[in-house]
Amino acid sequence: MKEAQTINKQEEQVLTTQRISGSEAVVKCLLAEGVDILYGYPGGAIMPVYDELYKYQDQLHHVLTRHEQGATHAAQGYARISGKVGVAIATSGPGATNLITGIADAQIDSTPMVCITGQVGSHLLGSDAFQETDIVGISTPVTKWNHQITKASEIPEVFAKAFYIAKSGRPGPVLIDITKDAQFEEFDFTYKKCEGIRSYKPVPETDEKSLKVAADLINNAKKPLIVLGQGVILGKAEEEFKAVIEKAGIPSAWTILGASAIPSSHPLNVGMVGMHGNYAPNVLTNECDVLIAIGMRFDDRVTGNLATYAKQAKVIHFEIDPAEVNKNVKADIAVLGDAKTNLQALLPLLNPNSHSDWHQKFKDLYKIEYEKVIKNDLHPTKDGLTMGEVLKEINTQTKGEAAIVTDVGQHQMIACRYADFKVSKSNITSGGLGTMGFALPAAIGAKMAAPDREVVMIAGDGGYQMTIQELGTIFQQKVPVKIVVLNNEFLGMVRQWQQLFFDKRYASTEMVNPDFVAIAKGYGIKAQKVSERQNLKDAVKEMIDTDGPYFLEVRVEKEDNVFPMIPTGASVSDIRLE
Repeated sequence: MKEAQTINKQEEQVLTTQRISGSEAVVKCLLAEGVDILYGYPGGAIMPVYDELYKYQDQLHHVLTRHEQGATHAAQGYARISGKVGVAIATSGPGATNLITGIADAQIDSTPMVCITGQVGSHLLGSDAFQETDIVGISTPVTKWNHQITKASEIPEVFAKAFYIAKSGRPGPVLIDITKDAQFEEFDFTYKKCEGIRSYKPVPETDEKSLKVAADLINNAKKPLIVLGQGVILGKAEEEFKAVIEKAGIPSAWTILGASAIPSSHPLNVGMVGMHGNYAPNVLTNECDVLIAIGMRFDDRVTGNLATYAKQAKVIHFEIDPAEVNKNVKADIAVLGDAKTNLQALLPLLNPNSHSDWHQKFKDLYKIEYEKVIKNDLHPTKDGLTMGEVLKEINTQTKGEAAIVTDVGQHQMIACRYADFKVSKSNITSGGLGTMGFALPAAIGAKMAAPDREVVMIAGDGGYQMTIQELGTIFQQKVPVKIVVLNNEFLGMVRQWQQLFFDKRYASTEMVNPDFVAIAKGYGIKAQKVSERQNLKDAVKEMIDTDGPYFLEVRVEKEDNVFPMIPTGASVSDIRLE
């Protein structure tokens, strides 16, 4: 009740006209949009806004990251686990350009984010003033929308549009650049949330005829296969998806961003597709007669060679973004619109089915993968620790309920393959851009958004060092995130390619690393290193049982590889098990 009263009070404040500065208007806009946490780094061109944030500390928690890129990844982690819009803020020039990697990552992974940058005074624009960059021009290719504000009176409307665009339809990042004079200028402020923009239609209308044709194809299929992507999670359609597959008995595979949309243990979950995905769903993609794609974009890492991808199948594409339909794989039927709405409408049109013979093929191929790959990853006989057994131990001790935040590389593929997901929004990773350095700041944002969930970050020794400075953010904010570094003293994924395709010429991939445990302890974080199998269980238990943040370095096999693997340019049928 108290929370509702607070919200109503905030709404009263913003609906009443007030004479305030542009910088105070920025803060009031954020409050009106329900923002409670933002991540950033101050500087000259954004200082007026920071001065107002200082006055509103009891309502809006600003988290000082140690680098602007860290602010964007933290905002992404916050958004991915909460479903809300993440917010990052920085100054002009290098502060603004340091946001670009995170913005590009959010764009390709459809993460709702609003980034605010300060800018030099409007009279200095185009003069190459100190710390001036054309951030609107730079960010245009990697934002859903951006806008430069030069007058304080523009702030309410632009912010309302920014939040609406970021979270509506297919989500994405928006950037607002505000000149310093607009931050100082006073105006009569009122705020009204945006509920629609002329010419912008975020959710296309569903064609009922397409839905019926899709249902007929599914009902008549002998070997249907679903590939689900993050669209199921973004559309909050997990229950509807589960109802559809259970009624129709359809085996369901997922992309890395679709992981956790259905529990790992669900009998219709047949694993991950893609370059390091599971053997059965990859091979049987080229045997299914109807391929149903839901909220995924047929990324090249999923399809392999397009010339040989699912040519025998009728393709049904459920998609919110019309630009993705027929972009890579031609769809026989496209069902546009919101995943939740369309799956609800599809359910009564489907006939109950089991496809038991078809399911048996998946089970048979799983047995082959288990003997050649999985058994060696999870139950190794060699002396050195494997990445897979570390994941297995974390699964066991978190009961599959933790949110796993991964960086990019071998450990990422191992985590996606072997993490036990019971709850949706449990796999937070950089998918389309593959950003090394993503995990540590993203884990901070995820834990702050979901303080009641266990958040375990897993990174390699390479990616971890790209944003290692964010240990300072954990230290200052006391964020109880668990940090696991799988250290093989290599840039592991690149080294694997060099081994397989470049005659073991390990060019610039071997790492000479510092004492990670000492560094973590320097930031006041409990830490230990494990290199022996007999010590792993107790080390993971100590990490999980610790109330605050914890750092665990696990020394794993130096030249361990991730299989299965589809070589670049190969067909999904040519997946290698060794």
